Parts: sequence; C-alpha cells; structure tokens
Amino acid sequence: MKKALTSFLFTLLLLCYVISSSAMTKTNITTDQLALLSMKSQIISDPFHFLDESWSPATSVCSWVRVTCGSHHRRVKSLNLSNMTLTGRIPAEFGNLTFLVSLDLESNNFHGNLPQEMTRLRRLKFLDLSFNNFRGEVPSWFGFLHQLQFLILRKNSFTGPIPSSFSNISALETLNLGFNSIEGQIPQVIGSLINLRKLNLRGNILIGSIPVLHLNASKLEILDISSNSLQGNIPEGIGNLHNMKWLAIQYNQLTGSIPFTIFNNSRIELIAFTGNSLSGNLPNGLCDGLPKLEELYLSINKLQGHMPKRLSNCTQLKILGLTQNEFDGPIPSELGRLTNLQALALGSNLFTSMNYLMNASTIVSNYFRIYLYYTLTAGIIPQEIGNLVNLMKLAVERNQITGSVPISIFNISSLQMLSLPRNNLSGFLPREIGNLTKMQALALNKNRFTGEIPNEISNLVELEELVLGDNGFSGPVDMEIFNISALRTIVHSTIYQEASHQT
Repeated sequence: MKKALTSFLFTLLLLCYVISSSAMTKTNITTDQLALLSMKSQIISDPFHFLDESWSPATSVCSWVRVTCGSHHRRVKSLNLSNMTLTGRIPAEFGNLTFLVSLDLESNNFHGNLPQEMTRLRRLKFLDLSFNNFRGEVPSWFGFLHQLQFLILRKNSFTGPIPSSFSNISALETLNLGFNSIEGQIPQVIGSLINLRKLNLRGNILIGSIPVLHLNASKLEILDISSNSLQGNIPEGIGNLHNMKWLAIQYNQLTGSIPFTIFNNSRIELIAFTGNSLSGNLPNGLCDGLPKLEELYLSINKLQGHMPKRLSNCTQLKILGLTQNEFDGPIPSELGRLTNLQALALGSNLFTSMNYLMNASTIVSNYFRIYLYYTLTAGIIPQEIGNLVNLMKLAVERNQITGSVPISIFNISSLQMLSLPRNNLSGFLPREIGNLTKMQALALNKNRFTGEIPNEISNLVELEELVLGDNGFSGPVDMEIFNISALRTIVHSTIYQEASHQT
C-alpha cells in the first residue's frame, strides 16, 4: 500500500512538472535543432558517419539525414535512426521535440534509462526502441502519451512490472514488450485497451495467471505471451476474441484442458501451446471451425486420447506438432488429405501403427516433412511413401518398425534427411540409394541391415552426416565412396578404423 501511494505521488508530481514545463517552454525549429545536436553529442559511436556528415548547425535541420519535418509547421515530425549501428544515450533535451509524431531507433546500441522529459512528446504516435540496451523499469509516464498507437520495446533490458498507466493509452494498437526482464503479473487493465490488435509479452519473467480478456479487447489479432512463468488454466474468454489470428502461449506452466471455444475461431491461423502441462483430449471436431488454421503446436504437454480423425478438415494446415504427449491408437489415415502439410511431428507418444499414414497419394506439398521421434509406432514403412514426391525429411527414430526400407523411398529425389535409427529394419541397402542426390543427413544406425555398403553412396554429393553403425554390414568398404566434399561426420566402426589408419 505504501509503495503504491509513493508511486501515485511520484506520477502526480511528474504530471505537474510536465504541465508547468510545457507552459514555460516556447519551442521552435531552433529548439528542435538544438535537441538533435544534443542527441548527436551523446552518440559515442557512428561507424558509418551518417550523423557526422549530415547533422550540422550550418544546414537546416529539415534537410538532415533521417529527419522529416512537417509541411505546415516546419517542425521535426519524424526521426528514423533504425539500423544505423549507433551507440549512445537519449539526452533530456530530446523532450523538446514536441511536434514529434514518429520515433524509430530500432536495432542500434542505445543504452541507459529513458529520460522522463520524453513525457512532453504528446503528439507521439509511433515509438520503436527495439533491439537496443535500454534499461530501468518500464516508465509509467508512457501513460501520458495518449496519442501513442505503436509502442515497441522488444529486446532491451527493461525491468519491473507492466505499468497500470498503460490503460490511459486508449489509442494503442501494438504493444510489444517481448524479450526483456519484465516481472510481476499481466495487469487486468490490458483488457481495457479497446484498440489493441497486437500484444507481445514473450520472453519475460511474468508470473500469475492469464487475465480474462473481455470483449473490450475484441480487436486483438495477435497474442504472444510465450516463455514466461504463467500458471493456471487458459481462460475460456480467449476463445471469444473472434478477430484472433495468432495465439501463442508456449513454454509456461499452464495446466488443465484447452478451452474448446478456441477451436471455433474462424479467423485463427496459428495456435501454439507447446511446453506446458495441458491435459485432456482433443475434441473430435477440432478442425470443424478452423478453416484458416495453418500451424498447430501442441507438443510437450500431457494430452491424451486418439488423434481426431477430422484433423483433415483443417485443409490449410502446414505444420502439425504433437510430440511428447500421451496420444494413443493408430495414426489416422485421414492425415493424407492434408495437401498443404509441410511438417508433421508425432514423436514420443503411444501410437500403435503407422501403416496407413502414407496410404494416400494426395500429400504432395512443396516442403513436406515427417517426424516420428521416440514413439511406440509399430509396423512397416509402407511402399506408398514413394507417393510423397516432394518429401524433404523423414525421421522415424526409436520405434518398432520392421521389414525393409521400401525401394520407393530411394526414388524421392527431393529427400534431404532420412533418419531411421533404433528400429528393427533389415535387408540390404539398394544401389538406388544413389538417386538421393540432395541427401544431407543419412542415419540408419542400430538396425539389422546386412550386405555391403553400396558404392553409389558416392553420388550423394551434398551429404554432410552419415551414420551406419551397429548393423550387420559386411564386406570390404571402399573409402573412395566417402570422398564427398561436404561430408563432416561418418559413424561406422569399420570406417573409423580405416580412416584412422590412413591418417
């Protein structure tokens, strides 16, 4: 209570100071020039000499590089110093740029605290300070900048809580505080920002529960509060934000089930809940109300039950991640209808069969990848996998796959990674392996392959990693087949011995 009263009194005194200083200070274009010259004096590194050569008292400030003046008042209206590799501080005199509407300092090395004199920038609508080294608590005086529409502080060293005074910035459309060291809880007042479209609080130290975002925040399109320490359930109200396109709450400590209301959002394109402790089953009609969903990330949770067969109704789906859960039963053949799928990750579950996964020839997307790491998937790799003519990566590691590798796999010329270790695969490696000229990583270790290693491996000119150990290969190994310029890793006991002997 005492801390809150102190903060209130400080804010009140600051407001009085701002009002009185604004009344006493008469500014003009000369004031703007002096403010920018003061800023130049605080810049200790300008490696490309942008300001050295342009910012001169001998020329009009309106002609300086990265400075824009208004056509009516002839005052500095915009300052864009983004991506100039500048190092320095913002001086107190910067607050005299009272006609400033847009300030962009992204991707420099500005540091120190923001001067409270910036409270005078009452016309400011756009403020981007991302990718710098500003520090100190997030200033509560941002609440006085009532016209601010875009506030981007991403990738700095700001600390302290999110100020409740943000509720006064009713025009705010984008609030990005990602990747700082902001702590405390997400204030309820965030939900009162009726024009807010993008809220990014990713990569901070926020705790507590997710506040209920009421329909006041119905314009919200992007919500990313991943990589914090948030707890509790995902509130039902999030599903009522019908303009939501991007919902990311990854790597927190959330529990409970996923509200089914989220799966009735016809505009949502991305749902990302990876890395929590969410439980329960996915609804059978998960995709019935998600016509635009492109990416679904639910890995590393405690979700159970069968994969919904009607996942195939997410016709725009490009990425599906369900690894490290407790899903069981067969992998539904209906996945073969997802003609836009690019990446499928199903590892570390309790699936019982993959026999029907590739039985459809419809999966011919441009960049298709299949990941089945560490599951209990059993059965054989079906011959129909050769129908995936644009397949780039196939990983079926640590499973119970038996039989031989279908010859059709070796005709998929686009394949870049084939990783099948720790199964019960057997048979010979065919000469057709030489067709995989785009192959970069080939891992077949810890299986039951026999016969000779085919010389056609030398055709894999882009190969970087080759792992064949713990099999039953026999016969001499011609070391010439491994004269591949990109090859960095070879793991095979015989090869190791002979390579060591040659050196």
